[in-house]
Amino acid sequence: MKRTGLQWLAISVLLISALSANADTRPQYGGTLHITTSMSTSSLDPAEMPDSVGARNLVALIFDTLVIVDATGRPQSALAESWQSVAGDRGVEFHLRRNVKFHDGNPLTTEIVVSSLRKANPAWNVTAGGDVVSIESAGAIPELLQELSLSRNAIAKRDATGNPSGTGPFHIVDWQPGKRLVAAANEDYWNGRPFVDEIDIDMGRTFRDQMNALESGRADLAEVAPEQMHRAVSQRYELLRSSPIELIALKFAKEAASAQEKASRDALRLSIERQSMHNVLLQGAGQPSASLLPTWMSGYGFVFSTEPDRLRAQQLRDQIPGVPSFTLGYDNNDPLARLLAERVALNAKETGLSVQLNASATELRLVRIPLASCDPWSSLLVLNNQLGLPPIEAKAHSLDQLFASEQSMLASGRIIPLFHLPLAYAAGTNLRDWTVMPGGKLNVTGAWLKSSQP
Repeated sequence: MKRTGLQWLAISVLLISALSANADTRPQYGGTLHITTSMSTSSLDPAEMPDSVGARNLVALIFDTLVIVDATGRPQSALAESWQSVAGDRGVEFHLRRNVKFHDGNPLTTEIVVSSLRKANPAWNVTAGGDVVSIESAGAIPELLQELSLSRNAIAKRDATGNPSGTGPFHIVDWQPGKRLVAAANEDYWNGRPFVDEIDIDMGRTFRDQMNALESGRADLAEVAPEQMHRAVSQRYELLRSSPIELIALKFAKEAASAQEKASRDALRLSIERQSMHNVLLQGAGQPSASLLPTWMSGYGFVFSTEPDRLRAQQLRDQIPGVPSFTLGYDNNDPLARLLAERVALNAKETGLSVQLNASATELRLVRIPLASCDPWSSLLVLNNQLGLPPIEAKAHSLDQLFASEQSMLASGRIIPLFHLPLAYAAGTNLRDWTVMPGGKLNVTGAWLKSSQP
């Protein structure tokens, strides 16, 4: 009897342990998820927000797009259940998902979708007929589906004062422009109610402030600077990162006005030692790059050499009368940008070029550019537009044409790629089942908070 009692006691302990472990991993509803971010915006209208990954994350909480793209860049259904090409691939017809409501209680209609897309894309021919939304153009638009997945094309219903309402997993409770957003779970969300009751987002915080908030328990989720990723791991936070999706580059405001100016830009490009910056300043994060698109996206980024060529740089410099000089601007609120700018100036000096630093300079700036999508063509087309370069032909896109288009953009001398960096986030031990997409988008719709109570 005594042995039997001990056996039952052991079995009971095992059962209790198993049930406890199961409860620990079973999603729980409730709680407020506290997020801190460096991003700051004065508007929540997707057509007016700045293009940054942080802004895309905000949009995804409140709004939906007609389609989304998966980790491979392929379009998937969202507010549009299905679609089909028409008019010889010059247009697409979309059939909307039924029984979807905006946060203000109004149903999703084709008329609202047309109005929203026209605001974001005045040049598009967008029409409604029955339950179908049609988008047409004068030429082929092979990247339309990927473009519709971009945040600026999220569907918003605007009231008489211009305030937007969305159909997303969370609705706005409190909005302090540029400072704080509190959003509550959408109980009737078409894709399932989120687990957390609220999300409280603290904006405009430096990376250091964010880590302090995480360490003190004031935040459950924070952004991590690329050069601080090792530290976050050593502190035993859960660290997730995207694929290298943010381009750090030197961007010129205008095209070179002369052959001598073009030669001086080439000399600057050839003088930069990316690898040493990568090892020391970036602590090995990301990848040195001389291409606009990262290799994981295009498949050919390695073809563009990242090695400096000082001999050729000096030869170009010797062809130019006087000392070629540049004034390099950067984000004064970004410590990494300052360090990278200083190293670029040092490399240039060693080649006989002069680079002066002035944070407010506009003719040449060190910039961070979040690539628009996991789809290479969408990213390249958006970047081409941002640089103000001639439009790329809209025809059936091939890998050869992608490579040729990128070569042409680089040959313009408007941009000198330096690095592709991942976006990283760290979370405390109570946050579970959150994910980061390859394109950097943070997915917390399915995340939940482990209760601190026994």
